[in-house]
Amino acid sequence: MPIKLDQNENPYDFPEELKAEALRRMAARPWNRYPDLHADTLRDAVARYEDWDPAGVVVTPGSNVLIKLLTELAGIGQTVLTVNPTFSVYTLEAELLGARLVQVSLNPDFSLPVAELRAALEREEPGVLYLTQPHAPTGHVDAEADVRALTEAAEAAGWIVVLDEAYHQYSRSDYRDLVREGPARLSLRTFSKAWGLAGVRVGYLLASPELAANLQKLVSAFNVNLLAQAALEVALEQPGYVQARVAEGIRERERVLAALANHPTCQALPSQANFFLLRTPDADAAYRHLLSRGIVVRRQDKLHLLAGCLRVAIGTPEENDALIAAVDDLR
Repeated sequence: MPIKLDQNENPYDFPEELKAEALRRMAARPWNRYPDLHADTLRDAVARYEDWDPAGVVVTPGSNVLIKLLTELAGIGQTVLTVNPTFSVYTLEAELLGARLVQVSLNPDFSLPVAELRAALEREEPGVLYLTQPHAPTGHVDAEADVRALTEAAEAAGWIVVLDEAYHQYSRSDYRDLVREGPARLSLRTFSKAWGLAGVRVGYLLASPELAANLQKLVSAFNVNLLAQAALEVALEQPGYVQARVAEGIRERERVLAALANHPTCQALPSQANFFLLRTPDADAAYRHLLSRGIVVRRQDKLHLLAGCLRVAIGTPEENDALIAAVDDLR
């Protein structure tokens, strides 16, 4: 079985006792009936967990669906503003939906180019601004003052501001308070990473009731099936497992980065997510070497600023030991 470190997943499955309870609830529900029209029961559970107004929560099958809908909400032909490099789904949906895609290069240390983004906000027709914290694919976390400044400038200029917080548990960051302060801001979150439920495919956003209501108009009816709803309801009732696994993931991330710190040819770059970038002299050779050791990672070396880079997720301690040993053999 290969060691799968290529999709930033939680390396642990949903706890067996919680999976059993979710399956029990699934079996008890009528499968011949449609689920909630807009995942209403699950939306309310998310709202209780996040201390949010239920009217400001939208739930869909994965946050990638929300990214598509946000691009539509901004208006076909409008602008999608993001950095470079960035999460590929932002650029893909912009291109598919005919939006004007504007990308501004990150600084060499992967921090936000605040002045350049401000200029783009003033220059371009308003649309959607994506600010990802922690950033993907770099794992960098920006100063809160920079995120706030850009959010306020964008909203004042008529933009929708998306704070994508898919990995926020691993950086201990949380922008809910910033989102509460304005009507055109939202936090994008997922159950696919820290919650360990990528196979269930559910994402959600937190926004003002007005913004959420407009977005909900674009969401298909019955879009989250009752099987997924049962699993997520159980998870939200017993979230303690998430905190424990995130704590282990952070410890393992720091252990792996420390173990690779003195490598003679490869550089493990700092990260506040559940993955990191490994800069190598030859990404293709490094990728094939790791694959020969049964370790699957993601090449990022064709992206702007990321020459030689592989993206590596943090796995279990045993998987991480195998990764450290394999990278140690790279020269």
